[in-house]
Amino acid sequence: MAGASGRAVIELIALWSHLLAACLYGALALWQLRHWNVEPLSRPLVTAFAVTSVWSIFTALLNPFHFLTLLADCGRNLAFLAFMYGLMGRGEREARQGPVKAVYGVVAAVVALQIVIAGLIPRFAAEPAVLVALMSTSQLIGIAVAAGALVLVHNLYGQAAPESRRLLLLPMAALAGMWAYDLHLYTAAALSRDVPETLYALRGVALALLVVPFALAMRRTAPGKVQISRAATFQSLSALAILAYLIVMVSTSRAVEIAGGNWLDIAQIALLVAMSAAALVLLPSAKARRWVSVIVQKHLFQHRYDYRQEWLRFTATIGGGGTQIEQRVAKAIAELGGAPAGLLLIRDESDALLAAGQWNWPDAPEKSEPCPALIAILEARGDIVDFSGGEAVVAGGRAAPFPSALTSLPKAWAGIPLVHDGRLQGLVIIADPPLKRAMDWEDFDLFRTAGRQAASYIAEARSLAALAEARRFDEFNRRFAFILHDIKNLVSQLSLVARNAERHADNPEFRADMVATLQSSVRKMNDMLTRLAPGARGIGAVEARPMVLQPLLARQVEAKRRSHPIELSGDARLAAMIDPAGFEQAFAHLLQNAIDASPGGAPVTIAFEASGRDIRVHIADRGHGMSADFIAGQLFQPFASTKQGGFGIGAHEARALIEAMGGRIDVVSRPGAGTTFTLRLAAAEPAATDKQERISA
Repeated sequence: MAGASGRAVIELIALWSHLLAACLYGALALWQLRHWNVEPLSRPLVTAFAVTSVWSIFTALLNPFHFLTLLADCGRNLAFLAFMYGLMGRGEREARQGPVKAVYGVVAAVVALQIVIAGLIPRFAAEPAVLVALMSTSQLIGIAVAAGALVLVHNLYGQAAPESRRLLLLPMAALAGMWAYDLHLYTAAALSRDVPETLYALRGVALALLVVPFALAMRRTAPGKVQISRAATFQSLSALAILAYLIVMVSTSRAVEIAGGNWLDIAQIALLVAMSAAALVLLPSAKARRWVSVIVQKHLFQHRYDYRQEWLRFTATIGGGGTQIEQRVAKAIAELGGAPAGLLLIRDESDALLAAGQWNWPDAPEKSEPCPALIAILEARGDIVDFSGGEAVVAGGRAAPFPSALTSLPKAWAGIPLVHDGRLQGLVIIADPPLKRAMDWEDFDLFRTAGRQAASYIAEARSLAALAEARRFDEFNRRFAFILHDIKNLVSQLSLVARNAERHADNPEFRADMVATLQSSVRKMNDMLTRLAPGARGIGAVEARPMVLQPLLARQVEAKRRSHPIELSGDARLAAMIDPAGFEQAFAHLLQNAIDASPGGAPVTIAFEASGRDIRVHIADRGHGMSADFIAGQLFQPFASTKQGGFGIGAHEARALIEAMGGRIDVVSRPGAGTTFTLRLAAAEPAATDKQERISA
């Protein structure tokens, strides 16, 4: 009794839910009918709503398996597919939509097959075995239709332009819900080999609920542009291929099962043998895989190459690290043409071509003889050299005057010139692809564009190498300029010693002082040679540490007092964060400049003091001074000097050294009133200085 009562409830739900769905979809059809002559896309939508309403009436009043019900179900699917097809037609008008359109055709053909099966069911109602087979086949076809339609819904929404997705969301969600329910229904029926009455009854409820997103979507503007990609096409085709395989396998199994006997075992063994043989033949063969790829690209796409994917891979290969740019260029262009190997020939100063990089190339040729005629042809138009016919030819079929050392390259397929700014940088030779074919205009255009791009990378790499070499020379010249300035000061000091030796050679104190001066000069010269050596520290490479200033200043002052009076004052305990050698060098430059600027007998004043967190060292002279314009624009520039025969290096080097220690140099000067240089250095704690000195000792 309970079972009968439950069955009655299910029948009532099926009746009234389908009648409700019929009314709602009929209302939608009437509402959308007002746009019939205004919007062409409304016509398949009105048809779909109307057929859905008719199908719901047949399901409620007849039964889900009646011929008219099945026919209306197929009509509903075809109408909604036509609506989606119209949406896709609003996108790009290119021929690359052809593969996706073919998928629509395949799904529509499966729906047509379902109509044929629906027409056969009444004819074999008296034959249970055949009827079961037809019902099973109809369910499997229903699975294929629902799954294929879901793939197309995902494809349409996923490839829509970003501004169109908001408008497509509701109708695509409604269609996805409808076909997802159908997929679940047919799958449950096929697996259980029974009629899931509850699912058939609730189908009307589900359709009635889907009226809401349909109605909301109809209030919005019609969707816009749809973009179709190769990836979406292959995904659609792959999904349908898998579904077709499952349908064929299950249908064959059902048919063999109905036939009885040992046919099921025989069919399974035969299928396993056939698939194993196909896998062993096709999968290891690069030529077979390439043949399949060429066939698919030739018959499904307008263009052979997916330019977006090819260019992403090309730039990723060239821009990747780990290998030299020449090898990456050879690999990137070879992969672009599906070639297993590539060779880059670089042009040298004599217009010869020599191997500079290779990828999987067995034996790179040696340097060719000069070939200006070939280079002129390639530079003129950037033509691709075609080896596919057995000889080197360029566009128009003209023979290319290829060097004899390169005419015997094994399995060469194409030569791609690398032309940058009208000059040939090199030539990339790529080997025969697994499935050799004649090149056409698409290969020429792609290779020519890739060659120009690769040439820019080669030219940039050469420019960077030349710049790095120029920088090394510049660094050497810069060091030499500073050292030349120091040598000038040493020469002046030694000249003074030589002049005084003529008068004071017999003085023991002078001889001791002369020996000390010579030893100091030798030490400084050795330091200069060390600074010129490769890998030596530059001007800015200093190691600041806490140091007491007075001993460093006193040593420099004592050395200069022999030639000019100098006054030194300050707290002997003051310490600063400095690099001793760098500080002495900077201080010596500024002190010598002050001596050179001072008139004879006018002392140079050196004073150092603490000022907050700084230690200030003042170097003051009573010379002719400098103008504000000279201080602002030329004082610290190299090769600018107010001294006769001066190099203009000392102040520049001194500032660089002091700034490298974290300090700075201030200048106060007026013409005729002398100049004061102030070195501002970071103060150091006396305790840290004492500890550092003890460690050094």
